[in-house]
Order: sequence, then C-alpha cells, then structure tokens
Amino acid sequence: MNGQDYYIPAAALAVSLAFKLPALRHNWRDPLLRSVCALLVLAGSVFTFAAPPTIEAVNGWTGVTNFSAPLVYCLITLFSAACLVLIVNWRGGPPEETRRISRRWMTGYAAVVVVLVVLFALGDTPVERLRDFDTFYANTPYIQQMIALYLTAHLVAAVVMVAMCWRWSLQVHGWLRIGLMIIVSGYVFNLSYDATKISAVVARWAGHDLDDLSTYVAPPLASVGALISAIGFVLPLLCQRLSDSWQTWTTYRRLGALWHEVQIGAPGGTHVVRMSWWAPAELRVIQRESDIHDGFLHLGPYFDPARREDAYERARAAGAEEETARAVADAAMVAAAVQARSADPEGAVIGASEESVLDTLGGPRDLVRISHALRHSPVVAAVRRHVALSGSGPA
Repeated sequence: MNGQDYYIPAAALAVSLAFKLPALRHNWRDPLLRSVCALLVLAGSVFTFAAPPTIEAVNGWTGVTNFSAPLVYCLITLFSAACLVLIVNWRGGPPEETRRISRRWMTGYAAVVVVLVVLFALGDTPVERLRDFDTFYANTPYIQQMIALYLTAHLVAAVVMVAMCWRWSLQVHGWLRIGLMIIVSGYVFNLSYDATKISAVVARWAGHDLDDLSTYVAPPLASVGALISAIGFVLPLLCQRLSDSWQTWTTYRRLGALWHEVQIGAPGGTHVVRMSWWAPAELRVIQRESDIHDGFLHLGPYFDPARREDAYERARAAGAEEETARAVADAAMVAAAVQARSADPEGAVIGASEESVLDTLGGPRDLVRISHALRHSPVVAAVRRHVALSGSGPA
C-alpha cells in the first residue's frame, strides 16, 4: 500500500468529522457525540500516521529511529478503546453504569498505551523499518513484548466488539441494526488483520518466514476494516438525523393547509413573521404552530360548537375513528369560522366561545390531523358548501 491508500480514507474521515464538529460545539456534554468525534479523530490519525511517507517523516522529525512504531501502536490501541466506549454509550442504559463501563475500558487501554511506550523505550530498534517493523523486530527483547501486547489489545477489542454488536443487532431493527451489522463486517476484517499479523509474528518466533502476511496482506485488511467500522458507527446516526429532519419538514408541510386557512381569517393588519431561508426546520414548525394558534384566537368568536358536534357525528357515521372524527369536526368548525369572519369584515360579531375549542387543539398531532382534514375530508367540504350557500355564521 502506498501513501494514497492511507491518506484517502483519512481525508474521508476528516470530512465526516467536519460535519460533526458544529453539533459537538453546541452539545459538548453529549457522551455519544463526544465518542463519535473521538473515534473519527483516532481513525483518521491511524490512517495518517500509519502511511509509510508519514512514518518516515515522523522518524526524521523526532530523530528517533522507528519512533512511528509505538506512535501507531498507541493510536491503534486508543482507537480500539474509542470503539468500545462508543458502543457502550450508544447502547445506553443507566447513566452511572454506562460511565463506569466506559471508564474501565479507557483506564485499561490507557494502561496498555503506557506499557507500550515503556517497552519501546527499553528496547533497541537501530534499523528503520517502514513496512515490516513487526516481523523484523519480532524476537528483539522488549520490542517483542510490545508487539505482542498491542496485537493482544487489538484482538480483545475486536472480539468484544463483534460479540456486543452481534447480540445487540438481534434486539433492534432499522438503521441501527444495519449499522451494527456493518460494524460486525468491519471487525471481521480487523480479526483477519490480527490473524495475519499474529501468524507472521509467531512464525518468526518459530524460526519461519511469513513476513508477507504482515507486510502486504495485513495493512489492507486493517484499512478496510477501520473504514467499514467507522461507516457502521456514523451511518445510523446520520440516517437518524436525516430521518428526524425529514419528519420535521413533513410536519411543516402538512400544517400548510391549516396555516393558510387561518391566515385567510386573520385581521388585515396581522403581522406574519417571515423566517430566513436558513432557519432550521424545528423553528419553522414552532413558528407555524404559533401562527395557527394565533389564528384560532382571532377566529374564536366565530367558532360554532354546534357545527363542530354535527361534523363529528357525520364523520363517525361515515366510519371515521375517534381521533380522525375529532380532527374532521375541528376542521369543519375552523373552515366555517373563516368564512363567517370573511363575511364580517367590520368584526361585528362579539363573544368568546373559543375556549372549549382551544382545549382540543393543543398538540402538534391534532394540528396535523386538522390540516389534513381541511384538505381531504368530504365532511369539511360539505360544510364549506353549506356555509357558502347559506351565508350563516355561528349558531
């Protein structure tokens, strides 16, 4: 593998991290978000510092022969810990238990990092090796233990991740299950990486030469495994965010019929707040709901509970469910009130019968149902025609 084989995945991970940073800045205390960003940083760092050109450059900058070896091993170890911590936070559970398990993994792998650095400092690696450090120094005192330790730590994390993700995937559905299966697939590559590396190192211990497994087969397996695993972590979170955004925009759009209806019945001088084009969908929904409730207040004197009750009975007689029938009844009363308000430009009608109605129109779900009924219900259409022909206002 050349430098591009490492730098392209690192760049892709950097782009993914860039999309996460704004959310991290606004919600720093979210442990799941912190874990995702830490994983992306460490995965990108592993790719960057494991590239042969970077290895050579780091060795030259530090003036320490093979300084990159413990650096890359430490990054791989920390990446393994980040994966374990992320899956623990992602799975959830009692907060105290989640924090305790996360701290155990972080403490254990931090200790491994410290031991790796100490073993490298005690060992002797006078010949720079850019691609075959593991097998070249497999029998060197202290370095031998360092290599065995990082491979063991990586193997333990891979086995635990596969077991945890597989068990969890059997309990969930949707994007989460897909993401977990992708992670399992990625860690199958990681386990293959461990198998090839360990085989080559053990062969060296036994006096044999399987260096090609470590030098040419293992690196691509590690790269593919890390990239697939990172996708598995990010994809469900990204898709859930997109799904939530889609649902919010759908709610905004479905409220449109009701929003336009009450705007027709609003006084001529009513000021409508204009949202900027970059305003988030959640804020737009809140503003639209607020406008609708303001419209109800203006239409209150024209609401006719008797007309609402009649529309409710007709909807139930037509086979509508309870919630749907209530929404149809409210929509019919709103439509009639709008026409009555339009027929009374001077506002001669006085009264305040809106209180009992507002109690039934308090939630976003009701508003969406009412909006749908305004556009699609034949009962509401019949009420519109009746009011238009009779010119009647509230009973």
